[in-house]
Amino acid sequence: MAYIHIENAGKTFVENKREFTALENVNLDIEKGEFICLLGPSGCGKSTLLNAIAGFDLVNKGSIEIEGKKVSAPNTKNVTIFQNYGLLPWRTVQKNVELGIENSRLSRKERKDKAYEYLKLVKLEKFAKSFPRQLSGGMKQRVAIARALCVDPDIIFMDEPFGALDAITRMKLQDDILDICRNQKKTIIFVTHDIEEAVYLADRIVVMTPNPGKIKGVIKVPLHHYRDRTSGDFLQVRDKIFELFNMKADDNIEYSI
Repeated sequence: MAYIHIENAGKTFVENKREFTALENVNLDIEKGEFICLLGPSGCGKSTLLNAIAGFDLVNKGSIEIEGKKVSAPNTKNVTIFQNYGLLPWRTVQKNVELGIENSRLSRKERKDKAYEYLKLVKLEKFAKSFPRQLSGGMKQRVAIARALCVDPDIIFMDEPFGALDAITRMKLQDDILDICRNQKKTIIFVTHDIEEAVYLADRIVVMTPNPGKIKGVIKVPLHHYRDRTSGDFLQVRDKIFELFNMKADDNIEYSI
């Protein structure tokens, strides 16, 4: 069985006595170490699906399993990185990174050394004693990434983590997250509405459409780790996604390019 197995998953809400379907008949398998992008417009259920896999807001139809166990609550071995960074303003950068390991059996020195190691990984060791207010948006997101990696998670969930950043900072962080997480062989589920971002990052792209939220198709990205946004192969994958969004059929199809 796949590392993450999603079968006929659905999520409904009741608002003003009317039922709203956020997800319907979602079927997806994710292998350990894969970088998966959930791609689609606002309201297509991609964040709902991510939160369901992470255990924050469970599906009420079908099932989601990780390593053969049904997801029933958040797991401390998995972490989520949000768009708003989630840093504590009264803590230094170093102390923010240490947050997730404070209840571990590590000594104070071991916690400090480990946090510093991950600050070096995201190239922020010189800012260890700074406070979040002294950092740019991109630097704050690097701290959030270092904090997530410091707990050595099995899965990293990322909900549009670069959405609030300028284009140049965003592209730099895309390179950094690829290098860091591919080298550490993490399983990543990444929500985005940016087609080029998905093609640049993902091993597979899960294309979702709204009303209700469904998987329109899954596209394998046959590109090597270092990707050129101007290459013919890159543009071919991007165009296939545009084509998929424009198709009338809503079958769940897996494409190889």
